[in-house]
Amino acid sequence: MNSLSRRRFLKITGFSIGAAAAATSLNGVVKGANKIQDKTGQLPKGIQKIPTTCDICFWQCGAIAYLRDGKLWKIEGNPDDPLSNGRLCPRGTGGIGTVPDTDRLRAPIIRKGERGNEKWVEVTWGEALDYVAAKMKKIKTEYGPESMAMFSHGIGGTFLKHMVKAYGSKNIAAPSFAQCRGPRDVGFELTFGDIVGSPERVDIKNSKCLVLIGSHLGENMHNTQVQEYAHAIENGMTSIVVDPRFSVAAGKAKHYLPIKPGTDTALLLAWMHVIVKEGLYDKEYVTKHGFGFEQFKAHVNQYTPEWAYPITGIEPEQIRESAREMAKHAPATIIHPGRHTTWYGNDTQRLRSVALLNALLGSWGRKGGYYYQTKLDIPAYPYPEYPHSEKSAADNPDGKYPFASSTLSTGLRDATISGNPYPIKGWMVYATNLMQSLPNRDETLKAIQNLDLLVVVDVVGSEIAGYADVVLPESVYLERFDDLNTPMFKEPFVTFRQKVVDSPSDQKPNYWIAKKLGEKLGLKKYFPWNDIEDYLRTRAESAGLDYDELKRTGVAKGVKVPINEEEGAEQVFYTPSGKIEFYSSQLAEAGFDPIPTFEAPDEAPAGYFRLLYGRAPVHTFSKTQSNKLLREQMPENELWVNVNVANRVGLKNGDYIKLKNQDGTISNKIKVKATERIRPEVVYMVHGFGQRSKMMKSTYMKGASDSYLLSKYNTDPLMGGTGLGNNFVTFEWEV
Repeated sequence: MNSLSRRRFLKITGFSIGAAAAATSLNGVVKGANKIQDKTGQLPKGIQKIPTTCDICFWQCGAIAYLRDGKLWKIEGNPDDPLSNGRLCPRGTGGIGTVPDTDRLRAPIIRKGERGNEKWVEVTWGEALDYVAAKMKKIKTEYGPESMAMFSHGIGGTFLKHMVKAYGSKNIAAPSFAQCRGPRDVGFELTFGDIVGSPERVDIKNSKCLVLIGSHLGENMHNTQVQEYAHAIENGMTSIVVDPRFSVAAGKAKHYLPIKPGTDTALLLAWMHVIVKEGLYDKEYVTKHGFGFEQFKAHVNQYTPEWAYPITGIEPEQIRESAREMAKHAPATIIHPGRHTTWYGNDTQRLRSVALLNALLGSWGRKGGYYYQTKLDIPAYPYPEYPHSEKSAADNPDGKYPFASSTLSTGLRDATISGNPYPIKGWMVYATNLMQSLPNRDETLKAIQNLDLLVVVDVVGSEIAGYADVVLPESVYLERFDDLNTPMFKEPFVTFRQKVVDSPSDQKPNYWIAKKLGEKLGLKKYFPWNDIEDYLRTRAESAGLDYDELKRTGVAKGVKVPINEEEGAEQVFYTPSGKIEFYSSQLAEAGFDPIPTFEAPDEAPAGYFRLLYGRAPVHTFSKTQSNKLLREQMPENELWVNVNVANRVGLKNGDYIKLKNQDGTISNKIKVKATERIRPEVVYMVHGFGQRSKMMKSTYMKGASDSYLLSKYNTDPLMGGTGLGNNFVTFEWEV
């Protein structure tokens, strides 16, 4: 079984923090929300500023929450935070709407009757945790601790994942790998020996040319990148946008290439042909750092722009001009890796093509390209060792996907259905709506029916919660502490999330849930800290940080180090050859193409359209639609239809229709947006709508769910990611 080289990165010790941490612009910040004055019993007057960290998306921007006269007022970016730079995106600014959300879970509930009937009994926390602990003990006795699996998204899952590991299971997955970023991570690591990371290590601020292939800056609202993108355009950066849809980013582009969906690898190969054939690549860089370039050069010779034209729909001269444009600005050119990269099932090779094009231009480790990430080294809490298990994780039996570098969420689902390599009888689901994040809803439901226990921890009653045995209501991020956040970035830093206001009902923070459940499971030694601040203080002070100062400012920074070749960083590649692998011996030895080739995607049946989906600036996946402030900006999604197609079939803007996919699944109704900004063979909608949980009263059946229509998926043979781009829909007229 092949495996990728271990990811490595620079670590900056906490002993260089002091001076940097002491400098802050947050004069007058209080330590916490003193909502009731001790003597008068009244709410305090005036403004209180409390630093925290946003949790509306995975970016985790440093923020400042404001209380006015003791009540939550607004939230904005922390000017000392390198990610937010003092500004939040629309979602982050609307984060205060999470607290009064009328669809919030108020107290623990236990299912009454069959799964999915959404009939519940409200119980105390003691009753709920006793129920869960008894079920988990039974699973452990009858099947072993490995038969408990966890699905988690976000930093809030840290303590629950710790509890599951202490219980004895390593079956912990995040859908963000197999359903999102996995092909990108693996494709880049096969090429450079390192992953792109999160936030992505792209130096857009100093870039001279940015190439976006199906990546929608301005719509996905990754805060730091959008800010840098705007500044770079202002400073004269050119951009090339490849997309079947004329996105917001396409409106900023010097070259817009409206590609036929599924043919991106053909375009990438043609671009590389032009750059190699015309000698536009960075010869010194490739000679010094490249491995297998001669084989690569011979391989791409066949992929001419004329070859690519009938496949992609892009004129040969457009291919040549855009290739020359990116070469003109190299090495300060970025072919952006994107984030949601599970498209068609051969995605690792597509992302390896992206990596190789960046390598030709010499952008890895260069200013304006891809920087070397740094991280503040804060020691882990000194827990006892986790129990040892002879069983491997259940998600990838026999190494079927040899380059899967993280646990596969769909692999755990498969094991739950099949019992292979051993039974999975319990799921704990934290902050991820598996009905929207996993493909093929029927397979998820089939797996759920095999469970003895399904526990959902969330702030709202999402669709997956509707099938749970027990639902535990979590406090939202403004009502809790979370673990220290130390992202990989251009500079080493840590941000601090702390409680701003009390939870309105009987919600509890994730760390409290994990500790109390762990104690009921006999795992008390794994939770030796008295409370969350005891835990956080121990971690911070072990790195030489002043905990009280961190709590006051919200951010502490380490000393910057060189992050690119121009600043003196050494180019290091953790591949088998120690170089950039234009030819991958790892892939060859595993029986895969060592250099990418083009595989044509499935074609639509007659009368059907390829279904595309994406993001909106005001929503995060399916988690924000019940937030009133954000819902007012976008209460439902729309179906983009090419205007000529709409005219031909008699549709107009504002009409409502339903969609039927190739397997006969029919969607909720969705509003038509007839537009010239999309190719005629595709339709497009924003992800996260069409929710079918009756607990989500404000969003129930609003818009259509792309996930509900994604019944077909092609699995990437290298790393197990689920490509969802081969689903097709036709119009159903009765709504």
